[in-house]
Amino acid sequence: MIMNGSLTNHGQLRTIIINNGRRVGFAVAACASLFASAGAAAGERHAYTIAVDAALQRLQVEARFSLPVSNIAARSGIAGKFLLDPRDCDSGQPLATTGRRIATGGSGIRCLSYAIDLQRAAQAEPRNSSLAAHNILVSPTVWMWRPPLGANDAIEVVFLLPQNLQVSVPWQPVAATPNAYRLTASPQSGTGIALFGRFESSITTVAGADLRIELPRATMDYDTQAMLDWIRDTAGNIALVYGRFPNPAARIIILPAARLPWRDDPPGGVIFGRVVRDGGETVELLIDPHQPMASFYADWTATHELSHLLLPYLRSQQRWVSEGFAQYYQNILLARAGRYTEEYAWQKLHDGLQRGRASVPQMSPNQATSGDERSSRMKIYWSGAAMALMADVELRRRSQGSESLDTVLDQLQRCCLPSGSGWSGRELFTRLDSFLEEPLFMDLYRRYADTPGFPDVLPVLERLGVVVERGEVRFRSDAELAEIRASLTARRYTHEPGN
Repeated sequence: MIMNGSLTNHGQLRTIIINNGRRVGFAVAACASLFASAGAAAGERHAYTIAVDAALQRLQVEARFSLPVSNIAARSGIAGKFLLDPRDCDSGQPLATTGRRIATGGSGIRCLSYAIDLQRAAQAEPRNSSLAAHNILVSPTVWMWRPPLGANDAIEVVFLLPQNLQVSVPWQPVAATPNAYRLTASPQSGTGIALFGRFESSITTVAGADLRIELPRATMDYDTQAMLDWIRDTAGNIALVYGRFPNPAARIIILPAARLPWRDDPPGGVIFGRVVRDGGETVELLIDPHQPMASFYADWTATHELSHLLLPYLRSQQRWVSEGFAQYYQNILLARAGRYTEEYAWQKLHDGLQRGRASVPQMSPNQATSGDERSSRMKIYWSGAAMALMADVELRRRSQGSESLDTVLDQLQRCCLPSGSGWSGRELFTRLDSFLEEPLFMDLYRRYADTPGFPDVLPVLERLGVVVERGEVRFRSDAELAEIRASLTARRYTHEPGN
């Protein structure tokens, strides 16, 4: 017996009864036909139906596998705390669990049913304390029990929702099918979140991309329309690299939260941000809704996080590359967008590069990511920025402006992004070199990635005419590469007045 919900089998039609006798029919065969016609590459296809009760107490899940599977697991080590009544839904036999795995026997099963204590799972997520009633954040890693996915495999998920409730998950929506999503292989670089309840949801087109922007209701009111305008504006900054947004269907979720005591720069609108590549690419932004909108436009965090989408997911040892490229572009793009003056952008770059040079000088960039991040943080965040600047300047110099880091990343996006796998630094830089007649990136990698110290960026700054007098950046107009310096931050468009 399942509280608040049950599954009954009527041939090819499965009926899920939710709460007070309300029935929602779901045609399993029809859904499988719909998914099969979606045009994905050949591979295994599994179909999940997930019913949510109106009180957000319970999830009821039925999974139909395209072949017998014996390896079924959840990614989170605490997922077993929330799992209820796992069964082989063909035979009705209960299934045992071992840690975060469901024991299916050697021959495997083709149908799995189980329930999830959603309220208990939500209590383990501290960010729920800032959300209003009927808004719950829970990671799929604690409620999605599934087989592993190969490169061409997919899980098709349909949510059955009571009236007035919504769901948001980090997977790609299935076109023209409400509350249907496709989960495919991904780097699983973090734990994505699902949002259940009532929230603001917007599909907005920015620079060729349809961005899903979601804003859960908070314990305090804030101007959601102003937030949407700010995110559109920030996404437009990223398009200043090569004219379009790097992921044509990214998800951005804005989470009101309390301030974090360890954030060490002046308070802005964004408290914290991260990119999660878990079944898709999601940018999560924790915001302080008490802050005026001007503080959001002045804050670099969202531009930094969205800049991560210019690269594929880099494995942990080369995280200094992805963080560094984002550090470089956040300053360059905010100048191009008119948020920073040219002088302020170069001041920020110079000061950051100085901090990076002083950080753990005995370590190489690759070593820094394997050590104590508290002591090596500046090396991690600025080594890659130095290499991005050096590459960008050299590409512009030797091609007389026809090539740049922008044009190389343009070709990377056209061939390879978004990517469903993790990349090494060597793989990334080899691919970037493949777009050039004369290689550049692997030479920089071989020179600096495993060398103690910091990339030798000072001669480049001197040739650009970036000089420092009493701690303040000044420009030499007669410098050899002064025109390149100006081109890096040249303003590309004008923001609307008042933003």
